[in-house]
Amino acid sequence: MNAGSGDKDADQREGAVRAVLTAGGRSFRLWRVTDIRRLPEVAREAVRLARQQQGTVVAAGGDGTINAVVQEVLPSGCPFGVLPQGTFNYFSRAHGIPVDTEEASALLLNGVLWPVQVGLVNQRPFLVNASLGLYPKLLERREVHKQRFGRHRLVALLSGFATLLAPPPQLVLALDDGGGSDVMHICTLVVDNNPLQLRQVGLPEERALQHGELAAIAVKARGAGQLISAFALAALGKLGEAEGVEAFSFKRLTVNPLRPSRRIKVATDGEVKWMEPPLVFQAAPESLLLLVPPFAPMGDGGA
Repeated sequence: MNAGSGDKDADQREGAVRAVLTAGGRSFRLWRVTDIRRLPEVAREAVRLARQQQGTVVAAGGDGTINAVVQEVLPSGCPFGVLPQGTFNYFSRAHGIPVDTEEASALLLNGVLWPVQVGLVNQRPFLVNASLGLYPKLLERREVHKQRFGRHRLVALLSGFATLLAPPPQLVLALDDGGGSDVMHICTLVVDNNPLQLRQVGLPEERALQHGELAAIAVKARGAGQLISAFALAALGKLGEAEGVEAFSFKRLTVNPLRPSRRIKVATDGEVKWMEPPLVFQAAPESLLLLVPPFAPMGDGGA
């Protein structure tokens, strides 16, 4: 559980988890992580115990926390559960996992395992999306504003709008999906692995995610006006109608910056890291075994 010390909300969530699992007669161990840098170490320990005891590894937090734990869980083959505690919770909502902590904890007792596709960029997993250009910049600015003003959706939205008013970065990229290389002048590239997110912005590429593919969204806007227009259409579920936006699906995509660059910032599920090009995007060969509600419709945020 990603939770700060002295956090009363985290205390309540932890109490709810313990009460539900104890009432269900399950043995468990809960790690409360106050320093996010310890997440990989704790996740490895959780995986070790889960393999010994034929148990399930559970991540309690937002999409970034879930991603950090999945990096250890995916190669292990252990079952995986989620207690969503983030701002947008795209991953959990796409698979019908309730936001309420008690309900999500109960799902750990009666859920069913479902194979879920995981995206990779240079072998680093992502569940929702991976991006470069404007989007990582937007995420970094949003984190600064959240630390200053609080972790609320309104803060995230206002921070994003403020970032859009600044001149966007311009990238010159060679994109090769196996059918030939195209050169694109863009301000951001988003590779999406979340059907709910694609559906919300109005892109039909969500269907490709059911066939082992990922969806790429390239935004070519050169000014604040075009960017704001694209984001407004995305909010209305009409991103496909935006000028300067190109979307396509692929099995494997290699991205190379044509301007000399030893490293490039890439955001995976909201966490920004430096990576060395070329960037190779593809679906992981193995699926993540996720606990979901019985008979939950996949990818619609319901259930």
